[in-house]
Amino acid sequence: MEQLKFYTGVDWASEKHDVWLTDGAGKRLGYKIFLHSGEGLNQMCAWLIATTGATPGEIAVGIEVPHGPVVETLLERGFIVYAINPKQLDRFRDRFTMAGAKDDSRDAETMASALRTDTHAFRKLALADPTVIELREWSRITEDLTAERTRLANRMREQLWRYFPQMLAIESDVASPWLLDLWTAVPTPQKAARVRASSIARVLKDNRIRKTDAASVLAILRATPVTVAPGTTDAATAHIRTLIDRIRLVDSQLVQAKAQLDRLIGALAASQPMTETADGEEPAPGQGIEQRDAVILNSLPGVGRITLAALLAEAWDALQRREYAALRALCGVAPVTKRSGKSRVVVRRHACHPRLGNAVYHWARVASQCDPTSKAKYKALRERGHSHGRALRTVADRLLNIACSMLRSRTLYDPDFTTEKPAC
Repeated sequence: MEQLKFYTGVDWASEKHDVWLTDGAGKRLGYKIFLHSGEGLNQMCAWLIATTGATPGEIAVGIEVPHGPVVETLLERGFIVYAINPKQLDRFRDRFTMAGAKDDSRDAETMASALRTDTHAFRKLALADPTVIELREWSRITEDLTAERTRLANRMREQLWRYFPQMLAIESDVASPWLLDLWTAVPTPQKAARVRASSIARVLKDNRIRKTDAASVLAILRATPVTVAPGTTDAATAHIRTLIDRIRLVDSQLVQAKAQLDRLIGALAASQPMTETADGEEPAPGQGIEQRDAVILNSLPGVGRITLAALLAEAWDALQRREYAALRALCGVAPVTKRSGKSRVVVRRHACHPRLGNAVYHWARVASQCDPTSKAKYKALRERGHSHGRALRTVADRLLNIACSMLRSRTLYDPDFTTEKPAC
């Protein structure tokens, strides 16, 4: 446990940072503004040490954002850094003014005061594993590329609908590589009327498509075309050509991003340091329970590459602490109860990590299809009148509880183990 003697509030911004420093009794020791630069952050650290005359380990620093160069600079210098949600800080601000007044210096003072009196409301920060930082970035890159591919595919579908809707009946994924090759060979209904079956067969063969044949594709393409105004076909085909170039680029980047995810997850599984057991002892080398977190989570039903990467990257702190309550709140599956007098309302949690919420939604959705226990749980909830989303959140809550128990005991998922352990 750190022996904290001084408390600092940092109100960060893009160009400058307001810093308020107090001692353990709440007496102001100084207030200063530092520019956001390498020199400015170094001056901030030097000023804190010179003003207090203490070591960095005796100085607690509160900040709203839990990441970024300010946090990393402070942590690398040895300061004890805590983060708090901006909404919580807004409630602490009422201690100083009820009029709603707000400025950067007051926010820094509020941060320092709240950290001194309510340290338990803050979350202690630590430098993440370099592999986790890289995994987090590639996970977000993959999500961005997937969203961009969807946007481009929707635009291509819209252009095909304008003049060549027959193409949409061939493949639901209009951005699939083989359909792009097919459109390149047959871009218009007029071309479809003249193209040979052998040309279609070559496209199917090059892309290893076996779910359909050239004759079936040709019959669809030669269906009665829609009537369009002069120039519409030329305009739409010109638009689609630009979209195809971008779709192919995004597809190649997605392949690279997914390969990086596999590499980083494999690196975590191979080199992640073991944590202590519940009783504080290190497990004996060679024991079967010595499993890495990535391997353990990957053994759960419904967990794929994208879900696993999101969990390891965005929920790393909660997973390392094996905190089921924090994990379910981050993922948005913990309900929010509002109770006052005789009124009691339970609503969905919206204050959660959006990427984690999306990841566990798809995790529960896939698990409800492939895992018999999750499938039965989902079916029972639906029969009780729960909506699709609420049922999936309940399934996800159960899976997170199981995951937390597995991480504590370092065991892989066993579908035959029916007795669930209590929450972490």
